[in-house]
Amino acid sequence: MDKKKLDYYYDLLNSTILCHQNILTGLIPSCTTSSHAWVRDNTYASLSIWGLSLAYRKLPDVDEDRSRCYELEKCAVKLMRSILVCYLKQADKLEKLKKFQDPAYSLHAKFDANTCKTVVGDNQWGHLQIDAVSVYLLTLAQMTASGLQAFRLYLLLGLRIIWTSEEVAFVQNLVFYIEHAYRIPDYGVWERGDKTNHGLPELNTSSVGMAKAALEALSDLDLFGADGSPLSTIHVFPDETQQCNTVVESVLPRESNSKETDAALLSILTYPGFAVADEQLISQTRNTIVQKLLGRYGCRRFLRDGYRTAREDSSRLYYEPWELRLFEGIECEWPMFLAWLVLDATFREELDEADRYMSMLQDVVVREPVMSCDGPSAWEKPMCRRISEVTNLSTTNNLVLMPETYAVPADRIDAELAKPHSQNRVTMGTLPHIWGQSLYILSNIIYEGLLLPGEIDPLGRRLLTEPKPDLSVQVVLVAEDDAMKSTLFDLQVDVQTFDEIYREAGIHIYPAKVLGQLYRQLGVCEKLSLSGRTNKEVGILSTSQFYRLANQTVAFIPQFFDYQAFYLHLDVNFVLDCFRTCVAYLKRAWTRPGPDSKNPPSVLLSTVKKLATGYINGTR
Repeated sequence: MDKKKLDYYYDLLNSTILCHQNILTGLIPSCTTSSHAWVRDNTYASLSIWGLSLAYRKLPDVDEDRSRCYELEKCAVKLMRSILVCYLKQADKLEKLKKFQDPAYSLHAKFDANTCKTVVGDNQWGHLQIDAVSVYLLTLAQMTASGLQAFRLYLLLGLRIIWTSEEVAFVQNLVFYIEHAYRIPDYGVWERGDKTNHGLPELNTSSVGMAKAALEALSDLDLFGADGSPLSTIHVFPDETQQCNTVVESVLPRESNSKETDAALLSILTYPGFAVADEQLISQTRNTIVQKLLGRYGCRRFLRDGYRTAREDSSRLYYEPWELRLFEGIECEWPMFLAWLVLDATFREELDEADRYMSMLQDVVVREPVMSCDGPSAWEKPMCRRISEVTNLSTTNNLVLMPETYAVPADRIDAELAKPHSQNRVTMGTLPHIWGQSLYILSNIIYEGLLLPGEIDPLGRRLLTEPKPDLSVQVVLVAEDDAMKSTLFDLQVDVQTFDEIYREAGIHIYPAKVLGQLYRQLGVCEKLSLSGRTNKEVGILSTSQFYRLANQTVAFIPQFFDYQAFYLHLDVNFVLDCFRTCVAYLKRAWTRPGPDSKNPPSVLLSTVKKLATGYINGTR
């Protein structure tokens, strides 16, 4: 490993991101003119900090390197816990949203970096952003799972972000918050709702996909790591995850009803989401983004996006649909999406493609000389920590900064429209852009081999597109009573009753509504005034697996057999049609590993037989 490069990115991270981290709260504001800290920006910042700490773990045991690794890990934990504190202060909103489904009770998307308090009113901002909560939960799961990796001959305990049972209950309620993302219109990644910015939320594929990724990552994850128990394990309804997956695969390559496509979809096609399993659909969506949105300076967010363009009227909140044509061809380009394309190509091991996007990225970043720490503003003193003597940063005396956007100047609009991508653009917005700067650092350390994809993705989400083994659906018939057992026996169908199954196998079988009642106990916390899951519905994926409850094995009958829940279930033809549909659905949607039905390898069997004789390889 090239330690000089690693030290360079360490200094760059300190100079552009960590030096702005609030010493008390741990949050990172978006710019110096405001103390507002966005959840999304801070979560991606934590990914770059954590990624660099993973790279330092692999260095030899040198005191300075161990110190840097420790410091980076704790900075990442502090940042993630700061976001958690912000959310915990809104536990009452979380409970109200579960009950009333009113967007006014949504968790806020940004907070004050100095106090962790809210900065705008409930109805003064598009706070309902499911992707922001989801990417936080996904990052929380990845960091927690990183403790399963072994380095330096000892088992790391991972980044312990969750410390108490109350916090476990709160995270469980956050799962309930996002599990219905497939049917909740939100304001999306860009906080504006539909393309016209009328403040109307819509169903966004990037939000649904990120929710699906978070649900899969958190399923059966112990938030206390190796020191946990069933009480610290997060439970996810697989049926809700599959509902999200159905919506994602149905809508792609579109982002929403008003957006043909969106560069934000890269977050679910590649790292960190990896929410799509169909390689053909991934390729189609990626090609659509590249063809319609990619330019010299990055990607446009979506077509006819007027944000920060020269024709934008800052005095107007929204535009009518026919007015959006003003922005066609002059949309601002965001260089951070080049970093995302580098990540995507690197994870796919498409090295030529990664080289091309990296070359484009290096052409659009801003290089500024290092300034002293005596400036009046934190943003004007990027070097607030010591610079390594061996880093390139100290020798070149330059900082690499990721701008927020590149815009076409007003006097070049006509020339740009006449010949697209011909005019030089100017930087607009914050510099550095925290979200983009984080992606720049993360993409570079992975591109240069300082960090392997498997290290930043310990849950293996990048393997979602790998071929799955052929699945066989196993169906067990149970007789309701002895009379039904005798009737089926006359038809040469051998079945058992519930009591016989319990006596022989020790398995309790209950109706699906019992499982729904059990799930209502999850996430209950008196200190935070949080109740459990409000929805009683239980899907076929949830009832198609065994559960361990108080040292007992429990199984559940599918809900469509419960004739007491709905009178149509008394119709035999209707029930049988539901049964056939559910079997086909299980075949297509089941993703959990099952028992290995293959015979042991012949080599293993022969070795076992030799051991049974008392001799192996001439040795008694």
